Amino acid sequence: MATDDDDPVVPPAICVMVFNANDPSGAGGLAGDITAVASVGGHPVPVVTGAYARDSAEVFDHYPFDDDSVSEQARAALEDMTVQAIKVGFVGSPENLSTIAEISADYADIPVIAYMPDLSWWQDDLIDQYHDAFRELLLPQASVLVGNHSTLWRWLLPDWSSERAPSPRDLAMAAAESGVPYLLVTGIPAADQHIDNVLASPQSVLGSGRFERFEASFIGAGDTLSATLAALVASGCDLGEAMKEALTYLDGALEHGFRPGMGHVLPDRMFWAQPDDDDDNDDEPSGEPQGFDMPPHDTQH
Repeated sequence: MATDDDDPVVPPAICVMVFNANDPSGAGGLAGDITAVASVGGHPVPVVTGAYARDSAEVFDHYPFDDDSVSEQARAALEDMTVQAIKVGFVGSPENLSTIAEISADYADIPVIAYMPDLSWWQDDLIDQYHDAFRELLLPQASVLVGNHSTLWRWLLPDWSSERAPSPRDLAMAAAESGVPYLLVTGIPAADQHIDNVLASPQSVLGSGRFERFEASFIGAGDTLSATLAALVASGCDLGEAMKEALTYLDGALEHGFRPGMGHVLPDRMFWAQPDDDDDNDDEPSGEPQGFDMPPHDTQH
């Protein structure tokens, strides 16, 4: 008869809870989070906060879940698993932000990576309500805020009047007023068709990465980066190391990006699993593979 002492030793999982909406295009949302977290060795613990109606070109609408359903999903998982990091994407409503903030406060030892996407597809009044709730409720619980430079500028410093663009430290100081200690600013225009990505605190720049700008128009990069960062932090990397590895991973995913529809290019988050073009094919069987036609859907009822 087997006993507990006979059980094999199973290593603990690196669990990352991700709050996000379902994205049927697979560009971002939970699909992007799950793939990114798993690609760098984490176990995704996804909490569905709503659903987009969108394709690879644009967002048509978003349908948020009620806050009770979000809370019950998250708390059930948290009571069962040891979660090492939380990533918060677009959750659709101030009520859901309030619920996630309460959960984060109850599990205060878990770092929270918060991502603010571009919400220009949404109604102005809903954007304002969401931004206000994010700033008042979630940022005090966040360890790191991630966002594109132009998105963070419009949100955090709407009355900026200087002729120069705000620096990452300027944005970090604005974010720190709501309690978040670190800010990862992406997509800062740089010379020679490059972009800078900077990790900053109100006191200093803590790290940066410069990458060549791709000509294609992407969607899903922000969710990919923030989920990867959360997974690397969960694995025990310090924040500076996690930032560098997450940016390198994102650069590879964008370099291997693909266009599944008629819209934008999506990051290939599984690029590392693709065979190299120059792989030796000597071990492959000779001859043409036999094809099999799928039967038509002609079942009669």
